[in-house]
Amino acid sequence: MNRPELPVVELRASELPAYCPNPSMPVWNHHPRVFLEVSAGETTLCPYCGTRYRLAAGETAGEGVSSGH
Repeated sequence: MNRPELPVVELRASELPAYCPNPSMPVWNHHPRVFLEVSAGETTLCPYCGTRYRLAAGETAGEGVSSGH
């Protein structure tokens, strides 16, 4: 059975660490919060709802993270 593809959430480096459900999701669609590892050029799936996350073009995972975290 084919599953419809969910939209891709494009993230800026300043929005890392990524987590799901994200603030734009409706409350009825919430599940336990899970943090996701997002790498440049890769798409990451939420294990609960299947929402896909990736870094926006030109972003790198290390840019938005300040030292000491």
